[in-house]
Amino acid sequence: MEKLKAAVPETLKRRIAESSPDDLPSTSSDLLRFFHRLPLFHQVLGDLTGLERGLCRKNERDALETKLKGNDCFSRGDFSEAVKLYTKALRFAPIAVDGVVKDVVPVLYVNRAFALYKMGLLAESVRDCSRALSIFPGYAKAWFRRGKSNASLGYHLDARRDFTVSLKLEVSSNGKRLIENEMKMVANLYKQKNYPPQRYEGCRLEICDEPLQVELQCVSKITKGRGMITVAEIPEASLIHKEDPYAAIVLKHFRETHCHFCFNELPMDPVACSSCCIPLYCSHLCQVQAGGEHLLPTARDLPIDNLPEDLNNYISNVISVQISRPQVKKFIEHVHECQGVHWPAVLPSDVVLAGRVLAKCIEQQRHSGLKFSLLGIWDLCHNYAQLPPDDKFEFHIYSIILMNCLQDSYGAELPINENTNSQLILLLSQIRVNSMAIVRVASFDLMGSFNQQPELSLAAGASTAAVKQIRVGQAVYAAGSLFNHSCQPNIHAYFISRTLYVRATEYIASGCDLELSYGAQVGQWNCKDRKQFLEDRYSFTCECRGCSKLNLSDLVLDAYRCDKTDCLGVVLDIDVAKYENQKLCFFNLDPKSHVLNTLDQVDKCDIDDIRMVASKVYGNSCSVEPGYCLNCNTKRDLEASRAAVREAEIHLRGLQDAISSNAIPNNSLLETWRYVEPLTKIFHPFNKRVAEVEDTLAQASCLVGELQSAMDHCQKSIEILEKLYGSNHIAVGNELLKLVSIQLALRDATAADSLNLATAIFARYYGSHASLVFPLLQHLKEGVCQTQ
Repeated sequence: MEKLKAAVPETLKRRIAESSPDDLPSTSSDLLRFFHRLPLFHQVLGDLTGLERGLCRKNERDALETKLKGNDCFSRGDFSEAVKLYTKALRFAPIAVDGVVKDVVPVLYVNRAFALYKMGLLAESVRDCSRALSIFPGYAKAWFRRGKSNASLGYHLDARRDFTVSLKLEVSSNGKRLIENEMKMVANLYKQKNYPPQRYEGCRLEICDEPLQVELQCVSKITKGRGMITVAEIPEASLIHKEDPYAAIVLKHFRETHCHFCFNELPMDPVACSSCCIPLYCSHLCQVQAGGEHLLPTARDLPIDNLPEDLNNYISNVISVQISRPQVKKFIEHVHECQGVHWPAVLPSDVVLAGRVLAKCIEQQRHSGLKFSLLGIWDLCHNYAQLPPDDKFEFHIYSIILMNCLQDSYGAELPINENTNSQLILLLSQIRVNSMAIVRVASFDLMGSFNQQPELSLAAGASTAAVKQIRVGQAVYAAGSLFNHSCQPNIHAYFISRTLYVRATEYIASGCDLELSYGAQVGQWNCKDRKQFLEDRYSFTCECRGCSKLNLSDLVLDAYRCDKTDCLGVVLDIDVAKYENQKLCFFNLDPKSHVLNTLDQVDKCDIDDIRMVASKVYGNSCSVEPGYCLNCNTKRDLEASRAAVREAEIHLRGLQDAISSNAIPNNSLLETWRYVEPLTKIFHPFNKRVAEVEDTLAQASCLVGELQSAMDHCQKSIEILEKLYGSNHIAVGNELLKLVSIQLALRDATAADSLNLATAIFARYYGSHASLVFPLLQHLKEGVCQTQ
């Protein structure tokens, strides 16, 4: 791509850099003509779309080579690595070549099933055997392996039936004796337990069907453009919006770990696409919904005659993939990428997402008989005019490449011309502004992931539990994009599978704006950093209540403390002071006194707290002077303070590295504390960096077994976060989970109280979905019950 950029003449680059939306037909036309004459462009396009060069096509040789590596791992007893290699081989393996069904896919499924069986993952082993049989019903070994797994699960009737079919298919005498021995072992047990009548090849994520509780309305306002308001009062924790995406895509870093459709973490037995080797799905249901082909029974008949009717019905159920929904909704997301071509794996995620939007638009207009146009599919804003020159240039190039890549799928339905290219450029700009990151909440302790083995982590009782959000996908929600931003939001967005949910986090009066955070919140970043992020990412200057009113968080988050030990006043750096002064000077002066009425610019609940740390802002001065205490006006040497901070943070990073490697020297804590302690005398007590220091010390104390010290540090961190965010914020809830895990290890009776506080916070943000999003909550509840 860099060579293409370098080949474009400087004059054309300059025109693109200075272009407005009205200029796009002209700049697009000129760039299209230039690329059409450029051999390098056709070479790049050939690399992206040519099947002979495509890196994502099926390849039987690669599949067999990877299978042999898996067999080698299996023979060494490394079953986990064997499973990974068999999964990789399944991505390469074609089901059929020139219309002839191949055996490699069923063999790989059975090999993986045996490795899963050895790992004790019996249900997954049964599923893989069924997948093999859906392609090759006469595969005796698959029936045998399925019977072994069913027997271990206690499903003895199913095991007996599996062995019966296997015995009828087996041709070797040794094989028949082995099967007969297994049948004798389950002969007297098969009546005790059995599977339910149907088994499903779908996502097993059970979602509480919570109804929407309010009516919303889209309105236009002078200051913020369009946004959503409520037409009735909204109680705290009410679910106010639910929506599936118009289009979505998994991010590149998570292609190997998360389902390409529902974005949930992949099981050990994922399903590969049957036509290319890019996507992995958690189930056939997700594969079908993404537009991929679904493995159906082949034309091969089962070579067994005169079977009892009940056994015939059983075989039919096993070899037919059951989908858990009567009506499967298909999304046009992968079918146009599913040809073994290279471009879906190479182009940036937002460009591939634009391709999915384009494909869906074409499919919808195809059925309606309309001529292709992206205009009007959304009523969403774009920020093309405000884009940096480099982004405008990239959008021009990527739109041309994307048009050409989609020609194999849509031909004349997608004309390659300046009008189409202009629409695509604006589409990329819309995606830049309106797409949302699909996040997953992962639970961790210092030894590993609670999502993997939460009971082992809690049993160890020597590390803090933690949660963090991971961005795994990117999607566009047509209605969800209409919610405006606030750095002090009153609603919260989260995701279950690919569905967006929006919930009120406080009581909201009728007619009020419904605002969520676009990634910058009061308490998380200071006003300067929030505004800069929003201008860079979304091209607007934030004037929300968090950025226009004085608040405690912005004053203390990065503040230094006063040199006077008995003064709690804040000392601000020049950058922070500049933005706080803007808040003070932005509003109209009192017409009588010409003195700023600062009380009107402060949320009522913050007044006392702000007086405590910055009483001067209530005086007759409407400026904040950097380097001076906002209570007593004592000057602090900020340059010397910064130098001391830099030295302390070197040692703190060393401790954090030791925590990451789970190897803390015996004297490390004392040594680190000697250097870190000055931070508590330099930073204000409510500075977020102090909270992070306390959190680090809590984790380190856990690792060396000093649990009482860990609890003390964790509680101090929570006290600071409550000042920054408020006591009911999700950030406080996350830290409370760490505290509960330490209290459980200490068998502290107050663990129940801490957990109740955390549970109430998570219910406020996630309602009935709290335990689903945070399975760690249930594990901690079980731990509390055991200590009572």
